[in-house]
Amino acid sequence: MGEMMRVFIAIELPPQARDELVSLQTTLKGSGADVKWVEPENVHLSLRFIGDVGPDNAEEIQKQLALTAAGTGPFEITMKGIGAFPDASFPKVIWAGVDLGAAESQRLADGLETKLRAIGIAGEERKFHPHITLGRVRSQKNIDRLRKLIETTGFEAGSIIKVGWLTLFTSRLTPQGSIYTPLFRAKMAMI
Repeated sequence: MGEMMRVFIAIELPPQARDELVSLQTTLKGSGADVKWVEPENVHLSLRFIGDVGPDNAEEIQKQLALTAAGTGPFEITMKGIGAFPDASFPKVIWAGVDLGAAESQRLADGLETKLRAIGIAGEERKFHPHITLGRVRSQKNIDRLRKLIETTGFEAGSIIKVGWLTLFTSRLTPQGSIYTPLFRAKMAMI
């Protein structure tokens, strides 16, 4: 049996979109809150975190990803708004919202969920909410300042993200943070 890999499926973001999110992170960092901010190269729109899988499962996931992409036309995404999970009064995960393209992202996530369950991948417990994770709160230090910034900072990105690929990433955890590496890219149908 081969080595286990920690994997997830996501939409990659172009440099302009990442730059806009880094600018937003910089604003939020002004709170002085204890947040582990996502590195610019790691910013993405997750469609489904899968977890640890072996090589055979990874290969089957790639097949299902290719089928999903082939049956889906390209679309565009815009980013708007800031929020937190579980909610703004108790922020654990800070995120930027998806405006245009939210419904398409939802359909993709739902389709992937069905295909992954069919090949024996355990179902996702949480309801999918299209977002881009900016950071994870580590402690309550300056949390009120962060809450205030989340509530008062308006965010509407100027970039339009053209989605033409779905990517299966591996995620390797290190003391410095996660390292994401594209394992497989599936091109979407050019309808």
